This record gives sequence, C-alpha cells and structure tokens, in this order.
Amino acid sequence: MRKKVDERIRTLIENGVKTRHRSMFVIIGDKSRDQIVNLHSILGKAQIKSRPTVLWCYKDKLEVSSHKKKRAKQIKKLMQRGLLDPEKVDPFSLFVESGGLTYCLYKDSERILGNTFGMCILQDFEALTPNLLARTIETVEGGGLIVLLLRSLASLTSLYTMVMDVHERFHSESHSEAAGRFNERFLLSLASCKACMVIDDELNILPISSHMRSIIPVPDRQDSEGLSEAERDLKNLKEQLNDDIPVGPLIRKCCTLDQGKAVMTFLDAILDKTLSNTVSLLAARGRGKSAALGLSIAGAIAAGYSNIFVTAPSPENLKTLFEFVCKGFDALKYKEHIDFDVVKSLNPEFKKATVRINIYKQHRQTIQYIQPHEYEKLSQVELLVIDEAAAIPVPVVKSMLGQYLVFLSSTVNGYEGTGHSLSLKLLQQLEEQSQQSAKSVDGFLSGRLFKKIELSESIRYAPGDPIESWLHSLLCLDATNHIPNLNRLPPPNECDLYYVNRDTLFSYHKDSELFLQRMMALYVASYYKSSPNDLQLMANAPENHLFVLLGPVDDSKNQLPDILCVIQVCLEGQISLKSAIKRLSDGYQPVGDQIPQKFSEQFLDSVFPSLSGARIVRIATHSSAMRLGYGSQAVKLLARYYGGELTPISEMDVEDVVDTPHVRVTEAAEKVLLQEENIKPRTDLPHLLVHLRERKPEKLHYIGVSFGLTLDLFRFWRKNKFAPFYVGQIPNTVTGEHTCSALKPLSNDDIEVNGSADWGFFSPFYQEFRQDFTTLLGFRFRKMDYDLAMSILNPKITFNDVSTPMSNSDGLLGSLKEHLYPHNVKRLEAYINNLADLGQIPGFAFSLAHLYFQEKLPVTLSYEEASVLFCICIQGQDISYIERQMKLDGRQILSFFKKVMKKFHKYLYSFASKEIESSLRHPEETVLKSHTVSVDEDLSNAAKQVQDEMKSKTEGLLDSEFLQQYAILDREVDFENALQNASGKIPTGELISVKSCRNNMANPTTRRKEYHKNDKRRSKDEQGSRSNKRKKSLIVTR
Repeated sequence: MRKKVDERIRTLIENGVKTRHRSMFVIIGDKSRDQIVNLHSILGKAQIKSRPTVLWCYKDKLEVSSHKKKRAKQIKKLMQRGLLDPEKVDPFSLFVESGGLTYCLYKDSERILGNTFGMCILQDFEALTPNLLARTIETVEGGGLIVLLLRSLASLTSLYTMVMDVHERFHSESHSEAAGRFNERFLLSLASCKACMVIDDELNILPISSHMRSIIPVPDRQDSEGLSEAERDLKNLKEQLNDDIPVGPLIRKCCTLDQGKAVMTFLDAILDKTLSNTVSLLAARGRGKSAALGLSIAGAIAAGYSNIFVTAPSPENLKTLFEFVCKGFDALKYKEHIDFDVVKSLNPEFKKATVRINIYKQHRQTIQYIQPHEYEKLSQVELLVIDEAAAIPVPVVKSMLGQYLVFLSSTVNGYEGTGHSLSLKLLQQLEEQSQQSAKSVDGFLSGRLFKKIELSESIRYAPGDPIESWLHSLLCLDATNHIPNLNRLPPPNECDLYYVNRDTLFSYHKDSELFLQRMMALYVASYYKSSPNDLQLMANAPENHLFVLLGPVDDSKNQLPDILCVIQVCLEGQISLKSAIKRLSDGYQPVGDQIPQKFSEQFLDSVFPSLSGARIVRIATHSSAMRLGYGSQAVKLLARYYGGELTPISEMDVEDVVDTPHVRVTEAAEKVLLQEENIKPRTDLPHLLVHLRERKPEKLHYIGVSFGLTLDLFRFWRKNKFAPFYVGQIPNTVTGEHTCSALKPLSNDDIEVNGSADWGFFSPFYQEFRQDFTTLLGFRFRKMDYDLAMSILNPKITFNDVSTPMSNSDGLLGSLKEHLYPHNVKRLEAYINNLADLGQIPGFAFSLAHLYFQEKLPVTLSYEEASVLFCICIQGQDISYIERQMKLDGRQILSFFKKVMKKFHKYLYSFASKEIESSLRHPEETVLKSHTVSVDEDLSNAAKQVQDEMKSKTEGLLDSEFLQQYAILDREVDFENALQNASGKIPTGELISVKSCRNNMANPTTRRKEYHKNDKRRSKDEQGSRSNKRKKSLIVTR
C-alpha cells in the first residue's frame, strides 16, 4: 500500500541540502530498513549532484549480503522456488543492487576515517559506543543523512534498561549490574536536537520530536553560480594567488577559506626561514588540519628545506598528512618514482603506514617520521611538524622545541582521545614568551616567535551544523567553552569533598548538564588522552564513583559552585580465593580489578585479591588552581573518608554499608503507546552533591592508583603517602613512560598488623619491591632518569646515630663476608689515598652501594654524593652520562665519589675495630661496695688502736722490773770515784763508765751470733745500695 510521506520529513531533508547541514532520523520498528530506500530517494532528488553514497555500519550480522555474486545467487534461488515475482521486486533489493554502498563492521570503523559519505546507516544499537557514534557521524557530508535503526520497542524508555555490549567490560566479580544512565541521557538529548526526527517504521513522527511540529523551508543562500559567500571568497583568493609559485598551486587544493589562510601562514613562515619560530594550528575534528600541514610540507620541499621531521602518536595518524603531501607534489609537477619515493613501514604494528618520503628533484631531501620520545634525533632538523600534539604529553612536546621551525597541530575538541592541556599550558607559555620578545628594546629575541591559527569552518559541512552542536553537547566534546574562570581560590584546608550522585548528574536537567560539562572540561584539560567512551564509563559502570572538591559554598547565592578538583574512583577487590588461584594458574586477566590483578601477578599472592579497595581512575584539577595543594587536599579527604574518619562512629556502628540504588524509570512501567509516549527528564531525583559526612563509606583496606611514571606525578603520590609496588619494564611506545602502580593501606580491624610496620600489611611487599627494583636498575631501568629512580627507591641517606645498626652487626658482617677480603680493603684504602684509580675497586664499590641503598650501611651522605654513587654503582652509568644528567663537571663527580668511599672506609674500619674489641676476653670487673662503717668512725677506731698499742709499749718500758737490769748495784764507791775524777760533773757529750758485776747479761756466744747477724745485714744493705747506684748509672748512660 502506497502512503504519502509527511511533508515535514521532506522539508527537513531539503533544508539540510540547502544549508549544507546534516539531518538525523531515528527509525523504530522491525521494518525500519524498508524506509531507508524512501529517505535515500528523497535525498537524491533534493541534491543536484550524483546519487549519494551510503555507509552501512553493523555489529557482526548483515541482514542482506554485501557481496554482489552472493546476492545474485540468492535471487536466483528465490526465483527457482517461485518466491520472487520479477514484476514486484523488493525496492530494498533494488537499492542494494544499485551500488554505492560501503559496508563496515563497528570493530573496523577506523578505516573509514578521512572518507566522506552522503548517508550513514547505523544498526545494532546495543553495539554502539560514544566513540563509534562520533566516528561514524563525522563521515557524513553537509546535506547528508544519519539514520539510526532500532528494533520494535514497546516504550522508548526500555532503552534505559537495554543491555549494551560494552557493559561486559564493566562487570566484575563483586559488581555485576550496570546502569543505563548514558542511554537515558542519549534519548532525552534527541528531543533537543533541531535536526533530529524520531519516527516509526511507517514514517510517523513520534511525540518526542514535538519540536518538529512546524518546520519551515529555508531560502537558498547561493548566488547565480551556486556558491555560498565563503565559497566565493575562497575562489577569489585562488584567483589572486594563481601565478605565485609555490603558493598558487597549493592554495588551489584547499577546500575552505580558513584552510587556505592557514596554508598561506605556514608558507610565509617557511619562506621567511626564521629560526625559533613556532606556528600552531588548532581546530575541531574535520576542519582539514592534516591536509593543510601536508600541503605546507610540500611547499617547504619546493622552498629547499632538506631535513623535515614529522611526529605524531602513531604513523597511522599521519595517513591524511602524507596523502596531501603527495597531492601537493602533484600540484607542483613532481612525479612519483622519478622525483620522489614513498617508503612504507615494515613494522606490523604500524600497518604499512608511510614513514618516509625521499625527494631527488632539486637535491637530496627527506621527510621522515619519528616517534615522539625519540627527540634526540632532531640534531639536523630544519622543520619539525607535530601532528596531534594534544595527544602527546606536554613535557615531551617541550623537549622537541629547538632552534628550528616548528609547526604544531592539535585537536582540542574531538573524539580520538585528545586533551586540551596543550593549548592551556604550552601554547600559553609560548605566546607569553613571544610577547616578551617583541617588547625587548635591544631587538634581541630571547624567546620563540609564535603564531596561532584556528580553523572554524568544517570541510564536510557548513558552519552552525545542528548535528555537530548536538553531538558535542551529548559527548562533552566542546570542552573549551565550559571551563569557567574561578571567582576566588580559597585555602585548601577550607575546601570540602562532596560525593556526586550519578543518577542526578546524567538526568539531562539544565543545572546537571552544566555541572557535567564542567567536570568533563577538567578531565579533557588535565589528561592528554580523553575520549567520549570515558563518559559512558562514568555513567554506567556500577563500581565507579565521582567526587568533587569545592570551596566554601554560599547558600545565599543561587549558582553552581566552582569545581576545584574532580576524582573518579573505581571499587575493586573482593575476589574469592578460588577465582584468584584460577587466575594465577591460568594467566587469565579479566577486565577490571587492575590493582588486585597486578598485585597478585607481581607477588603471586592469592590473599590480596580478597581484600576490598578503591583505585583512583582519574584526578583532575582546574588549570588555574594547579600546584596549589587542591589535589593533595582532595586525596587526603578521600583517604580519611574511606578510612572512616569523616563519618560519626555511632553511625558507622549502627548502619550497614548500603549504596544508593539506581533510580528506576517509572515511565517504563506505564502502558503507553509508542505514538503517544512523551519523554521528559525525571523529577524524583536525589540531591546532586552529598557531603561525605552524610554518606556511609564502603569498608576498604587500601586505596590504589595506576599512572604513567613521571617525576612530578610520582612525587605527588609519594607526598600523599602512596608507595609503589609495580613498575612496568617496557615503556609506552608513544610517551616513553613506564606504568607504575602504587597503593596506600588504610587502617582496618580485619587485618592484624605489627605495630612497628610503617606501611601496615603492605610493608613486607614494599621492601621486596625495593629490592627487586634495585636489581633491575642495572639493565631494565638503566635509561631511567636518576632523580626519578631515586625517588622510587626512596633511600635513607641521613643517619643521626651511626651506632644504632650495631645490633644487626651479624647480618652486616654476613653481607660483607663474600667481599670483605684483605685485598679489597687494601685497594679501597689505596683509592682514597690516590694510589689507585676507580677501575680497581668496581666490584667492592658496587657491593657497598647495594648495601647502602638497602640501608645496611648507616653512613650519612649528601644528595649529590648519593646521586653520584647511585649512577655509577647502581645504574652502571659512565661519567659522560652523569655529566649530562647532573650538569656537573667530571672532576666534581669523581670528587664526590671519592668522598663517599672515604666515608665507607671510615665506617668499615671503625665497625671492624669494634667487632674485634668485642670479641676479646676482658678481666672481670671489681665490684665496689659501700662500707658498713663510715670514714670518720674507721679513722677514730684506728687511732684508738694505735694509741692503745703505744701505751702498752710505753708501760712495758717503764716497768721497774724491766729497768732493774740496768741498775748499778754494789758499786756506789766506784761510781762516786768516777764522778770525782770528772770534777763532780759529767761533761756535756761525754760518758763515764763503771764496771758492772751482773751475771745475767747475755753470754759471749749469743753476742757473737747477734754480731754476725748484724754484720750480714749491713753487707746486704751495702750491696743493694751499690746495685741501685749501678742501675741508675746505666739508665743515665743509655
């Protein structure tokens, strides 16, 4: 049955053709493919040019065969069975047989980049992702159609609960149910798209497209030649520069006026040949950046440039650029295989991409591709072209800049994983340097000259395309317009962290949309690789949670607060022991649970996956608030929240951890016909922001993070008390960065931890990682910067008390036993005394260095000394390398190393002497005890005893019996006679003698014996005195 098509459908298609804007149709029903023929017919009649080409994208099964011979066989079989009437052929079969269709699997959608079609058909809605949606829609030219096919639905709201293929990636053992927030927001956004119409399989317009009730045809905006105003200006520009070589032929290849002006700016810089000149080209996707660069490179070859280097994240990104280099050569009358040769890559990872073009027409010239981290090869470069610079880390781009001409191309708003950090940081710095150079009085250009070009006009469609506006709003691609200026920067300690309710965030309310756009703007500005798929992950992944750091909120002002920092967290762990053992034995790595999997793989531990933890997926800080402490404050509050420090203890004991369930859609339960259903944003939603004290935290054991290893990033996480446990040995081919995983253990009653451990249950694993990392520094990480490697190792170089490790002396002696030979010690002593060179002590020095960085040699070193020791003995670097890294002279480096060896020798000598002294046997010490009698009493008792002895002796001498033996008896007459002879007086000093007659005196024999004894004593005394005199004389003579 024939039916008249609604005029509004025809008017929408015709308006799109006149304005070069795209239109979109969402067809719901099992017979939706039959209406593709009608829409294609209307489009073909509205366009003046040939039949529109069609791109048909599908998941894995196509309802019709894409092969002509197979279709012919199918039709033949139908005719043989009598099921095909030649007069009533299916219009869809005729449409397919007419040709002009390109079929593409969703998984192969990358190969359609750079192609242009008049109509795009998307089936298998469950297989669509934001990346695929943007990639396919962007291939449609102005005036074309995008058709989305959906099967029969009882209600549009059933899309909310549709299980998407991507949800399999969001499943984990502990979180299995994914939400449909992104589908809900997608469906609600269709009502706001001015060029989108939702119809059924009979071309009836559904109530969700109520904005299409009255659509008015637009007048033609073309002149008599069929050209718009922009096309007329481009034609005039080409006519003006037609005779200029090489500008004229290259400008004729441009498709838009913006592209022509960009090529002219590039060629001016090339012909000027000024060193330290930078020209940047910024634009959204589909503006012709790569084509403009390719044409400019062809002009540089014509101008005589010999060495041109081109870099991009991958050579596949340069397909369009090299294609337009060859088109530029064709315009300049260069012939392939005669004037130039194109060299393809033999690396299977690059998929035969072009990596070099050799030119021979004037002289030997080369256009060479290099990877971004190979910037050391830029010694002889004259022109460097950096395509997709936003997908390369800013430090790598800075390292490429030098005394030569540099062209920068960047996609700041796109869908291929790009970031806005380049334009926010690097280009702003270059512009400031250029302004300072222009203001210099003496004319000396201290900085680089900088020019900035922006392309706004699309190659495929006219400006103001409504599909582009809708797509950018839906996927948050237009990040540059949603980064507000901060009103003020409050102190970090005054800021609070809030939990973001995702049901409200993706509800498509006006305020929620503005808040979501600001959050995604911070993501895109902070990360060099952001894609629309991240938005679907944020919305639907059940284990993901969002937090924002806000300043003090003023309730009197009815406005959204400024977002200072955004954190995205993914809950991981709680894996059963059986699953963990199976993953270890089979080597199976499911999607998700990155920290438990990597930890279990690294240490072959099957217990850690059973713990519950959170991984910080992303943390983004406002560009105006970087390096001010807001990121650290957000991480600190997050750790305190999951550690149970921000929630009252009473609430934690009473309530159970129950996550807020996803709010179900009430409209889906209502039995309303599809033609009568009106979809609106929900109103029964919770608050968008919840303070952390008002939400019960999940019970976690740790917080982890995985990131590309750079010095600034690692110091940030180290400052927030995260310790590494894994560093990838193979660096990223694009950025040259190693993958690093770190975690921070939280206090939890479930795990018993030794109180002396600094890192809780993680302490033994961390020590094992440090030991393994030290071993790998000599070969796997030999090219790693010494400051980054030392930050990872985090050695202790300051020791307050050298004698503290003596308790572990047995371990130290055991470690040195294999190397502490007399010859090693002698060579070390000779080296520090300048009697030997460095080549004679390498083995012993390397052993000492490993012991030192294991904190077994408690010797205090300065940072420079430790760095020199690290580079020479741990990484095995030569002096020339250390000179470049540390910016020191070779003699200074050797002087630092000799100081280190002197300190080691001094410690080892003192350590060995103490060990020997401790091994000797010492006499027992005399124990002094206090007397029971005081000193005064002791002295008085001794004096009394001496007095008694003296008194007893004196009394014995004065005894009359004792003195009687000396009495003169019976000789008084003789005594008197003696006195008379002395004149009656005894002279002074003289004696008188009287002969005694006593017989009791000693007999002569006794007296002789006593005399002989006295004689012997005198002789001995005389001999002793003579011998003493002889000894004294010998001493004097010596």
